Amino acid sequence: MAQLQRALSLFRSLPPIQGLATFHSSSKLRNECYLIDSPEYSFLRDVGLERENPGVFVGSWKGSGQVMISVDPGTAKPIAAVRMGTVQEMDESIRAGVDAYKEWSKVPAPVRGDIVRQIGDELRKYKEPLGKLVSLEVGKIYSEGQGEVQESIDICDYGVGLSRIYAGQIINSERPDHTILEAWRPLGLIGVISAYNFPNAVFGWNAAIALTTGNTVLWKGAPSTSLVSVATTKVLAEVYKRNDLPPITTLCQGGADVGQKMVCDKRVKLVSFTGSCQTGRNVGVEVQKRFGKVILELGGNNALIIDESANLKMALDAALFGCIGTAGQRCTTTRRIIVHQKLYDKFLKDLTNKYKQILSRIGHQLECNTLVGPVHSQQNIDNYQASLKEALSLGGTVAFGGKVIPRDGYFVEPTIITGLPHDSPVVYRETFAPIVYVLKCKSVEEAIAWNNEVDQGLSSAIFTENVNHVFKWIGAQGSDCGIVNVNTTTNGAEIGGAFGGEKHTGGGRESGSDAWKQYCKRATVTVNHSGDLACAQGVVFNIE
Repeated sequence: MAQLQRALSLFRSLPPIQGLATFHSSSKLRNECYLIDSPEYSFLRDVGLERENPGVFVGSWKGSGQVMISVDPGTAKPIAAVRMGTVQEMDESIRAGVDAYKEWSKVPAPVRGDIVRQIGDELRKYKEPLGKLVSLEVGKIYSEGQGEVQESIDICDYGVGLSRIYAGQIINSERPDHTILEAWRPLGLIGVISAYNFPNAVFGWNAAIALTTGNTVLWKGAPSTSLVSVATTKVLAEVYKRNDLPPITTLCQGGADVGQKMVCDKRVKLVSFTGSCQTGRNVGVEVQKRFGKVILELGGNNALIIDESANLKMALDAALFGCIGTAGQRCTTTRRIIVHQKLYDKFLKDLTNKYKQILSRIGHQLECNTLVGPVHSQQNIDNYQASLKEALSLGGTVAFGGKVIPRDGYFVEPTIITGLPHDSPVVYRETFAPIVYVLKCKSVEEAIAWNNEVDQGLSSAIFTENVNHVFKWIGAQGSDCGIVNVNTTTNGAEIGGAFGGEKHTGGGRESGSDAWKQYCKRATVTVNHSGDLACAQGVVFNIE
C-alpha cells in the first residue's frame, strides 16, 4: 500500500499525459443535449453507445466512478458520457483478467487464432460506425478514422497466421544425444494504457498479438476517448459471448489513480504504455521496481531530410501529410524538415504554397471536404501558442500560419517556422500540434547528425536519389531511430513491421515482425535422451 501511495503521489505531480487526463464533467455540459441524441449521429447507437455508458467491463458492465463527458473537438459539443471505474474496480478487472488467463492459456494457439479472426471479422462489421466514432471523438478526418479501425482488423489477420507459426528453435547441443529446445510461453495478464490519438489501433496492436500468444489483456484507454474504448470493447464482447469465453480482454476507464493501480500491481505482468516521454519514464521505473515488463511507445521529434538529389514533388507531398496529417497529433508526425541548402528556397516556397491550399480544407473532421480537422483539446491549443511564442522569442519567423482559428471547436492553422538554429530548445521539444521547423543544411552528413541529436528516436525519413546516401542513412552511422524510411513519409507505418523507437521513445516494439516475443517468457529446455548423465563443458563430477 505504501508503494502504491508513493506512486500515486509521484504521478499526480506530473502534468496530464498529452491532455489525456482532463475530465469534462461540469454540470453545464451534463445538462446540454448530447450529440448522440441527434439523428445525424445515429452511428453512435450502432456501436452500442447510450447517453451514459458504464466504463468497466469484467464480463459484465459496471462503473461507479466519476462521469467523463466526451467532447467533439470539432464543435466543443458533448457527445455522450462514460461512468469511469474506481481503484477498486481496477482491482476487480485485474482479478477477472487473471482468472480468464487460467482458462485461455490452455486453449491451443491455432484455436486462439480463430478467436482473433472472429474479432477481426466483428471489427469489419462495425468498421464504418466505429471509424466515424474515432474521427468524432479524436478529431481526425473520416479516412483516418476508418484507417485506424482497419489497422486493428489487419493486426487480427496477422495474429491468425501468427498462431500457427510462432515458435522457438532447436539448438545443437555439445553433448551427445542431447537436444536443446527454445519454448515461448505467455506472460499472463497484459496491461495496455493507450493515448487519445490512436484510441482503437494501439489497443488492437497489443490485444491481437497478446491474445494470440495466450495472454489476457486489461485496457485503460485515454479518458478523453472513453467512448471508443467502450464501443470497441462492446464489439469484442460479442465474440466472447458467442464462443462462451471468459472476459479475455477487460476494460477499466479511469483517471491517474486507476492507471497507477495497474502500473503498480504485480499481477499485471507487462504494461504497454503509450504517451509522453516524461510519464513513460515514470511508468517504466514503477514497473521495473516490481520486476515487471514494459513496452514504452513515447514521443517522437521526427525529421524529414530533403537531400540535394531528392524527387522534390514526392518530397513535398510527403511533407504535407507528414506535418499536417491528424492535425500534427501523431507520434510519427514530421516535426523538423532538414533541407539541403541548394533546394531550401524552392522547397520552402513550394511547401508554403501547398499550405495555402490547405486553408480551404480545414473543417469539421466528418465533413467530406476536410483534410485538416481540429486538435484534440484546449490544452493542444495552449501548447501550440506557447511553442510559437518561444520560437519567435528565439529569433524564428512564421513563414506560414501561426494563428488560432476563431470558430467553434479547437482549430489552429498549420504552421511553418524558419530561421531557428537546429539546436534551439523549442526545436528539440515535441509539440503535439501542426508546427514544423524547416532547417537549412550543407550536406547529408550534417542532416543525419541533426536528425540524431534530439532525445527521441521514433521515426525518420530521407528523400534522395543517391544510392550511396540511402545506404549511409540506413547503416550503422545513419539514422538512430526505430523507423528509418527512404522516399516516404515519417508517418503511416504498416502492421507487418515492428513499430517503435529508441532513446527517449522508450525502446518498445509493437505490431509485426517478432514483436510478439515481448508478450512471452522464454524457456531454454535441454532434453537428455542418451541414457547417461553428462555435464556441459566437459565437467566430470561423479562418485563410483
